[in-house]
Amino acid sequence: MRKLILFVLIVLSALGCKEDKSDASVKDSDQNRFEVEKLPVRTNVNAKAKTILKDWQEFNAFNTSFDALYKVENVEDLSLVLEDLIETQKQLEESIYPESFDLPQVKSRQKVLKTFILKTSAAVQYRINATEPAIDMMEAYNALRNQFNIIVNNTLDINLIIDE
Repeated sequence: MRKLILFVLIVLSALGCKEDKSDASVKDSDQNRFEVEKLPVRTNVNAKAKTILKDWQEFNAFNTSFDALYKVENVEDLSLVLEDLIETQKQLEESIYPESFDLPQVKSRQKVLKTFILKTSAAVQYRINATEPAIDMMEAYNALRNQFNIIVNNTLDINLIIDE
């Protein structure tokens, strides 16, 4: 009887120590997944801003890089798109801004966007779920595009306020 109890305890302890590998692989695949459907829709730029932006080639290349983000199918594609975004963002940062957009408001939003691009890239490199940082990145990109609309629609002349 003692031998039977000892044998049952050994078998139960061996079964209890066994790791369920299927759960671990499911958790790993969930963390290393990117959901394009959750990305926010891009903010439209109004016609006045489009006429100014169409001559800014570096911004157009940057904008095209963001188009590729919505076509990503897996994490490897996302990594390539983010590398392209980082390069085009550097070119945009070094470029000559159009006169009406050469303002601290635009440059600060671009720096915030750069931060979120790098955060998303780090999430991909460390195999963390990149969906949430990518959503933040798109919100920063929409804020930059919205700032173009605000600047173009602003009819307040600052020189009149300063003179008085």
